[in-house]
Amino acid sequence: MITHASGLDVARSHIQMLKPEALLHPTPAGLYCPPGDFYIDPVRPVPRAVITHGHADHARAGHDHVAATPQTLDIMSVRYGETFAAASRPLAYGETIARDGVEITLVPAGHVLGSAQVVVRWKGMTIVVSGDYKRRRDPTCPAFEPVPCDVFVTEATFGLPVFRHPDAADEVARLLKSLEQFPERAHLVGAYALGKAQRIIALIREAGYDRTIHVHGAMDGLNALYARHGVELGSLASATDATGGLPGEIILCPPSALGDRWSRRFADPVSAFCSGWMRVRARARQRGVELPLVISDHADWDELTETLDELSPGEVWITHGREEALLRWCALRGQAARALALVGYEEEDEV
Repeated sequence: MITHASGLDVARSHIQMLKPEALLHPTPAGLYCPPGDFYIDPVRPVPRAVITHGHADHARAGHDHVAATPQTLDIMSVRYGETFAAASRPLAYGETIARDGVEITLVPAGHVLGSAQVVVRWKGMTIVVSGDYKRRRDPTCPAFEPVPCDVFVTEATFGLPVFRHPDAADEVARLLKSLEQFPERAHLVGAYALGKAQRIIALIREAGYDRTIHVHGAMDGLNALYARHGVELGSLASATDATGGLPGEIILCPPSALGDRWSRRFADPVSAFCSGWMRVRARARQRGVELPLVISDHADWDELTETLDELSPGEVWITHGREEALLRWCALRGQAARALALVGYEEEDEV
């Protein structure tokens, strides 16, 4: 007797035969989607790019066409000028566009304002590219949304068990405690200008601090952008124009300014630095940081592994970071995984 496979059986067989690399694979320019003819976070100018978020290692100028969230496009415009791309397509969270049969949807990544995971669907297969992400609450951006998928493409910036970040509110409490203990000293806080600085300000406000916070001029444009997108930062003032050394005040600046001549204008400053790398005390000592604050906008070890547990994808691809330990963790659990070894990502001051 001859039996005929049902349509569902045929579809399942087709998905099993379809290799993920046919939908997305690494190239020197970045992750490339052949059937849709676009790149995700390319590291060099390309005809079509989908951008996960506005940090400079993921969002570069010079592409012909860019699709990203409206917030990310605004960030790129502030950082690179309005002509950062020949054309741009704002894509709201949850909105889907299609190109040559490939569907593209952006969902929140919880990293910074406008950050998104790229959900790519084609012929029944789903690949989710996380970009950079975290699972902790952030008052300045929507939380990470898990999406069931066949392949999850993850970062591993803090992909070592030693990296377990404390509660950010507790770190901010340490900053305010130091301010109380040393009212005669300015508190100079190094934080990346996009995302980290605004999150720190918002957390300081949530802790009840309502005085003016002084900021480096390099942060003005992005602070104003966050305010335009509804993120309340409270009273801010220029640190550069201030006089009297600002004893007992909080000053936010890019990490590079902590050791710069610019910082010498402040009253015996307490040097603080907000980064996941401050978990490594040797790094704090190397940078001359008196008050290391372990606050990161990237997933720590527990967040990475819990995300993989929650999603349980068919495969895990790791784009960049400390991939060896995460690969080992996957192997011990029988989770198929591979390292893509993409280059051009990670800015140390960002994390």
